Amino acid sequence: MRTDRPSVDELLEAVEEFLRDHAMPALPGHLSFHARVAANVVGITRREIAQSDQIEADQLQRLVGILKHEGSLKDLNRELSEKIRSGDIKWDDPVLMDHNQKFAIEELGVDNPRYSAFKKAMEEGA
Repeated sequence: MRTDRPSVDELLEAVEEFLRDHAMPALPGHLSFHARVAANVVGITRREIAQSDQIEADQLQRLVGILKHEGSLKDLNRELSEKIRSGDIKWDDPVLMDHNQKFAIEELGVDNPRYSAFKKAMEEGA
């Protein structure tokens, strides 16, 4: 990882700020909308970079708990899908449902942390 400045996050923050604060207000209708979409993409990218390692570690830990053995995140997700499809793990299993809820909250935290359901889940300590 680079230690010089500006950091990747600082560069992306500058692009996001330019799009939101300067481009969007100055552009007409559909171009302003596209600038908003671009700013949202940059925001998602920033959150993905900042949170992905922890999210993946948490998901891996939950999958190891469900499947009772180690493996890569990709392989364990594939195995979980196969076990659900085959009926070896029931879709309404409480441990699976807990994992799915946490997974959804993690994804919302990256995709749209201002979404009201995400805010409510965070307030409830999910």
